[in-house]
Amino acid sequence: MKKTLLIALAIAAFSCKNKSAEETTTSETTSENSSEKTYAFDLEGHRGTRGLMPENSIPAFKKALDLDVNTLEMDVVTTKDKKVLVSHDLWFNRDFCLDSVGQPIKEKDSMSLNIYQHTYAEVQKYDCGSIGNPKFPEQKKQHVTKPLLKDVFNMAENYKSEKTGDFSYNIELKSDPRADNIYHPEPKEFSELVIKTIEDSGIPKERIVLQSFDFRILQYLHKAHPEYRLSALVYQDGIDKNMEKLGFVPAVYSPDYNMLSEASVDSLHQQDMKVIPWTVNDTTAMKQLLEWKVDGIITDYPNRALPFRS
Repeated sequence: MKKTLLIALAIAAFSCKNKSAEETTTSETTSENSSEKTYAFDLEGHRGTRGLMPENSIPAFKKALDLDVNTLEMDVVTTKDKKVLVSHDLWFNRDFCLDSVGQPIKEKDSMSLNIYQHTYAEVQKYDCGSIGNPKFPEQKKQHVTKPLLKDVFNMAENYKSEKTGDFSYNIELKSDPRADNIYHPEPKEFSELVIKTIEDSGIPKERIVLQSFDFRILQYLHKAHPEYRLSALVYQDGIDKNMEKLGFVPAVYSPDYNMLSEASVDSLHQQDMKVIPWTVNDTTAMKQLLEWKVDGIITDYPNRALPFRS
């Protein structure tokens, strides 16, 4: 238990890497100028529409499709019975989840509520939307449970035919070397569970991007499933160091947007990588990045990016 807690604390620190982006969401500017310059880019709804709906939920993905995003961005983990679940956290986050009997989760208990030690049926007892998320005051409070990836696919593909045109999926595999066999399977097993879910859905590979901060996941997928587009998520170090660690050129380089400059975007393009930064909620930053010719933007608020899209 002590070892598990220490690992959980380390992973929690890693998961807070984009905390600054979350904390600035209440002071955003919004472009209302109809003559604003527009750009062709991949608009990705982060965790669906985290700024507007409970994150990684069916309502969040429906909202993103209503806003006509190009890509649904999401995270996946695995349950005890080896089902692929849509969730950013490897545990039930006390900031916006209630426990299995509808009570607030105590701070000391949150990270011990390990999703990998819950079956899917047990996961469905946790409400992760009714209390809202204090970091996102515009988020609509409602009862939601964490969905299976296959159920997100089913909803989106059916909803797409009624409401929207073509769109893609950007799926992050949440993995950390310190958490193997504790909070998730090892890279091969985890990757294959995700691949099987995708292939069972019948969704063309051309509409799928697989991303991860854990380069072991990307290295395995690159070797075993080269037909899939891969995205390297990064939050530290320079391009050269990250590419050396990864060992191959991915289709997409996806950094914290604060790491980018016009020169770095140009350098990545010269290396035949698309550049899609996360998590961009400020419209001034959006415009600057688009001027630098990034290929896409991952945002909690797709509605804020719409005025910039041609």
